[in-house]
Amino acid sequence: MQVEDVGHSAPLVIHGVDFSGADAGGAAKIRVVTRDLADPRAPVVPGGRLDRRGLARAVLASRDDGRVHLWRVDAPMSVPLEIAREFGVDASWLDAARWMASLGSPRHWRSTVRDRTRREPRRACDRELSTPMAPMNLRVFKQTWTFVSEVLLPLAEEGVRIEPCHAGRDARVRVCEGCPSSVLHAFGWPRRGYKGAGEPPRALRAQLVRRLGEVGVAVPASLAAEAERDEEGDLLDAMLLATPPFASAPPACADVEGWVY
Repeated sequence: MQVEDVGHSAPLVIHGVDFSGADAGGAAKIRVVTRDLADPRAPVVPGGRLDRRGLARAVLASRDDGRVHLWRVDAPMSVPLEIAREFGVDASWLDAARWMASLGSPRHWRSTVRDRTRREPRRACDRELSTPMAPMNLRVFKQTWTFVSEVLLPLAEEGVRIEPCHAGRDARVRVCEGCPSSVLHAFGWPRRGYKGAGEPPRALRAQLVRRLGEVGVAVPASLAAEAERDEEGDLLDAMLLATPPFASAPPACADVEGWVY
């Protein structure tokens, strides 16, 4: 997918989303920034703090302004194809998503899979785009399950396009998977060391914000200062996903596994 691939003449609005799989629906831990490519020089705009229900509502609301929106979210959108096959849900992404949701919680989902196999395979997109962790990794499985079950599946049922897995009813609004680490890797920028307290991480966050400006992502001074102070790096991660999506032609397995843009 490229910026031009959305199939409309209207300029694209990119929403970079740092996701949270935390309990209580994310508890307003989700950070969103918005970049309207109608004016490439316009600065990114912070979208506040959301929980998962709030994120789904924001995606649905973006259908109403007549513009073309891409919501690029930092969370895995499915399981590896071999895991889907183990559970007989390999016909489509929708089958896999409904199976995940049917298990009721991220821990039950992970334990169900681990009762069958202890392997944590990576998806094709994880290998191709150098994501840091597999979808069932202990550090990320809550994000995977909650993103699929509490955000993507309800949006798909509302007709929103889930790229590249579910066509939806209107391509003006699309949700896709993004990965800040993959963006950093693609630019040749440091992928580690910018999260945490103290001067070395803070200085690296400041450097990365400046580099975003060098590639066309204008960050206002107040937002840059907030990103420098954010020791968890959530705001910076969201801004990294406001860069244009990767041009890509996903393989057939991406219809179930998803892809990173």
